[in-house]
Amino acid sequence: MVKTFRPETWKEALEIRKETGALPFAGGTDLMVKFRSVAGEDPQLGEAVLFLDRIPELKVLEESDGFLVLGAAVPLTDLLTAKKPVIPEILRQALKEIAAPGLRNRATLGGNIVNASPAGDSLPPLIVLEALLVLESMGKSRRISLEDFITGPGKTILAPDEILREIRIPLENVFSPGENSRDRGRGFYYRKVGTRRANALAKLSLAALWDRKAGFFRMAAGAVGPRIVRFPAAEALFLSGKPPVKEILDLCGPLIVPIDDQRSTAAYRKKVCLNLINHCFTRYMEEL
Repeated sequence: MVKTFRPETWKEALEIRKETGALPFAGGTDLMVKFRSVAGEDPQLGEAVLFLDRIPELKVLEESDGFLVLGAAVPLTDLLTAKKPVIPEILRQALKEIAAPGLRNRATLGGNIVNASPAGDSLPPLIVLEALLVLESMGKSRRISLEDFITGPGKTILAPDEILREIRIPLENVFSPGENSRDRGRGFYYRKVGTRRANALAKLSLAALWDRKAGFFRMAAGAVGPRIVRFPAAEALFLSGKPPVKEILDLCGPLIVPIDDQRSTAAYRKKVCLNLINHCFTRYMEEL
C-alpha cells in the first residue's frame, strides 16, 4: 500500500520530503506514464507519494527582482492564459503543443522539468531563455541553471530531500513578436516535429532565441541526444555577420546523436534537425 501525503504548507512539504523521501507529485501527467504498470493495475509509484497541489508557494506567477517567476506546480493552462505577467512567446508556443487541453489543465512546468526527458517539450525553450531553478530543502535553497540540472535521460541533480520550488527567467529574455522585435534586433524560433501538432511526444524539437543588440544567440535541440543539445560554436557563428549556412550545419552535425526508438529513427532525427537549423538560419537572416 502506497503511503500518501498532501501537505497544506511549504514547510510541511519539506519536512515530509526530508523524513520520508516521498516522491513529489504535482500534476502527475509524466509520473503516471513513467511508473505505469500493466493494464488494470495502479502505477508503481514507490512507497510514499507527496502531493503538492495545495502548496501556495508552488502556484506563484509574478515578476520579482528582475526575473519572471513561475511556480513549479502552476498548471500549463494557467501559463497559456496568463495576461500578466507576460509569458515568453517561445515558451507559450511549446506549451500549446504539449498533449491535449485536459492534460494541460493538470500538467505542470516543474513536472516536465524534473521528468528530465530529452524529448520534453518545454526544455529547449527554457534553456535558451536561460531558466534558473530554485531547489529547496529544510533550511537550504540553491539556484542552478536548467542546463546543469539535467544530467541524462530521466536523471537530475535533485537531492533526495529537495523539491523544485520555482523556475526563474531573466526578464531581459522575455519578449514577444508584438514588440516590433525586428527593429530591436530580437527574434526567436521554435518548431516541434511529431506525429501531430499536440497530444504526441516530440520526435525532435528546436528552439532558438536571439538579441543582436544584446549580443546573444542561443539554440537548443530536444530528442537528439541524451540531454538537450546546445551548439555553442554555431551560436557564435550566427552572431558573426552573415556566415555560410554550410559552415553552421557542419558545426552542428557532430553534436546531433539521436537514437532509434518507437517514435522515429536516428537517421530521420538527425536529418530533420539539420533541416530545422537551416530553417532557423533562414529566419534569422531575413531579420538582418
